[in-house]
Amino acid sequence: MRFTPGIRAMIASAFAFALMSALVKLAGERIPSVEIAIMRGVVTLVASYVALRRAGIPAFGHANKWLFVRGLIGLGGLHCYFYAVTTLPLAEATVIHFTNPMFVAIAAPMLLGERVGPREAAGVALGLVGVIFVAQPAFLFGGAGVHLSPLGVAVGLMGAVFGAAASIVVRKLRTEHPLVVVFHFPLLVVPLTLPFVVPVWVTPSWHEWMLLIAVGLVTQFGQVKMTEGLRQEPAARATAISYVQIVFSFVLGVLLFHEIPTPLTWLGAALVTIGTLIVATASRELAVVPSRA
Repeated sequence: MRFTPGIRAMIASAFAFALMSALVKLAGERIPSVEIAIMRGVVTLVASYVALRRAGIPAFGHANKWLFVRGLIGLGGLHCYFYAVTTLPLAEATVIHFTNPMFVAIAAPMLLGERVGPREAAGVALGLVGVIFVAQPAFLFGGAGVHLSPLGVAVGLMGAVFGAAASIVVRKLRTEHPLVVVFHFPLLVVPLTLPFVVPVWVTPSWHEWMLLIAVGLVTQFGQVKMTEGLRQEPAARATAISYVQIVFSFVLGVLLFHEIPTPLTWLGAALVTIGTLIVATASRELAVVPSRA
């Protein structure tokens, strides 16, 4: 079995975002989520700019309109995700977040002209079933009669739609260098989030500063790898690979938070892995876009 560079990039991105979530969970014990978001944006903005300068790549690309759209969509998705996580149980928020490949699979043929083959569709469906077993949401599995906030669910679904839209826009930016795409995201996040941070600002301790910086650096790596993967793989397939982030999250949960998965969780992890492999090894020829680095 051969993993293409695009698939390897998406797997690396999935691990980075799982690690980022663990770091956010640690920092969020005292720091407001909107503050974490803007600090993440500041670090990734600086890191992206430095990387662009070192590589001799202009900060502004050739498709500035789509770069702006990607940044604006990403801004909406980021805040929707943080809102869902803070108002819903983590399991429910995770399930809602990972519905975005469904929206990609629906929209990619219409907007990008990419055909989703039967193996890919089966892999996406199997992965989604696995995510449901992993998260075990109360509205499907019961569990102490958890009441879900209708607004939280709606905002979480909107965040999933934003995530799918961002994936599709990145595919339209396939001629841009990944660092340029990544740079334009925090370029909008920082100034547009700042007014919401000032009223709730909490001065971090030195330990929290380290966590916030780490969140930004890990995010930078994940964004670059995700952008590489989306440039080299069809949108539905590349996004489906992100299901493996759930498996990485389980491992980090055991190591960092002593969260022992249930048998249903392990079953879901197996389905996620199988679904990812089905998508990754689909026989259909890839339309790999060469890098302009």
